[in-house]
Amino acid sequence: MTDIFYQKSHAQHLNQLEELAPNQTKAFSDFNKGVFKEGVLTTKEKEIIAVSIAHVTQCPYCIDTHTKNAKKEGASLEELVEAVMVTSAVEAGGAVTHGTNMHNALSEEADDTLYERSNLKHLNRLGQNAKDAFEGYSKFNDAAMEEGKLSKKFKEIVAVAVGHATLCPYCIDVHTKNADKQGATEEELSEAVLVASAMLAGGSYAHMANMINSYGED
Repeated sequence: MTDIFYQKSHAQHLNQLEELAPNQTKAFSDFNKGVFKEGVLTTKEKEIIAVSIAHVTQCPYCIDTHTKNAKKEGASLEELVEAVMVTSAVEAGGAVTHGTNMHNALSEEADDTLYERSNLKHLNRLGQNAKDAFEGYSKFNDAAMEEGKLSKKFKEIVAVAVGHATLCPYCIDVHTKNADKQGATEEELSEAVLVASAMLAGGSYAHMANMINSYGED
């Protein structure tokens, strides 16, 4: 047995799942097929979103598979890089916006509700306390979301999907509103969120290859 955790050859262990858990494996397969079926979002767009979410879940199997799928659907490397930059920006934004909870924790006047939209009014305090770092974050976020090979609208759709994958209510709220302003429909956003859902499930699913590999070691 190899001491390397991640090898493409480990993915072959997933073939055992049909025998180990046939009903669940079929249900996952049907779920995945339904998610990536052409809809209001194209299969290409869904695969770009999948690559973005795979970087959230940090699943190398998923990154490999969906990057190749996206390429087959006509996605360029520039488009994929821009999409993952959105992921990076939203993940950074999740930490930044949750800084409002930190400020509430230090306040004796804060109530017991951890998540309120009004918390975002405290973001300026993070900027005051770490001015240069906050300014750098803001410029990076603006650059990540600007029009490029991908439209602003699609980047906001990606951001909404990432917000759900990172479980950041502030990110979901901000980017859903931004996506709406850019003309994204609820149907488009719903399909993007289901891609995020499938990718979160897929990360666990794919990593069973490691579990099976470890179980087979002496």
